[in-house]
Amino acid sequence: MVQDGGVWRERAESLAFLGNSLLSPMNQTETYGLDPSFWAAFPDFEDNDIRNALLELERFADAASRDESIDWSTSISVEFTKLFIGPPKPAAAPWETFYRSPDGGRVSVGFGKATFEMRQLLRDAGLQVRNDNNQYPDHIGIELLYASVSCSRIADLVDVGEDAAGAIDRLRCFISGHPYSWIDRLIDAVRKECPDSYIFLLLKLARAILRRVLEPNRNA
Repeated sequence: MVQDGGVWRERAESLAFLGNSLLSPMNQTETYGLDPSFWAAFPDFEDNDIRNALLELERFADAASRDESIDWSTSISVEFTKLFIGPPKPAAAPWETFYRSPDGGRVSVGFGKATFEMRQLLRDAGLQVRNDNNQYPDHIGIELLYASVSCSRIADLVDVGEDAAGAIDRLRCFISGHPYSWIDRLIDAVRKECPDSYIFLLLKLARAILRRVLEPNRNA
């Protein structure tokens, strides 16, 4: 079933927010995630797992808004740095290559098969990665942004009445072969270091949205 273009555009916007939030610390972006009303208005795509993830984020933001003793933007940025940057190295590597490496993830950075696959996918889509941190293209944030652009292009096709089935199949193939194939391991790594943290909750929401795209009849 092909939903209307509005649904695909909402998916694009949701994945873009999550991708950008996982690429840069909050003190370099926006603080929308600390506003409970932002999560209350976030689309749930009629999916129970997404609703639950949004509820957790809304509760987190509500608790943060009530605790003025902490600079939450700074605190979450410190958490981001610990998890995804280091030093000495990321506590939870945000690159697909790390989880697909034959050494079982002992090498945390470097070019691998996933890096080259993502570079080619971005090139084929006419996309260029521009970020201050010069991240590898198989970073979870970049993979979510690629999925976002794909959703946006599907929305454009649907809006003008063109056949979007092929584009949807390609998106699902990408999601199953890339972000969804390793996001569970990333979530486990983040849970181990920062359980119930903002980043942990963002990743749970990203996983639920990816799953909904892969399984459009979930909880329908």
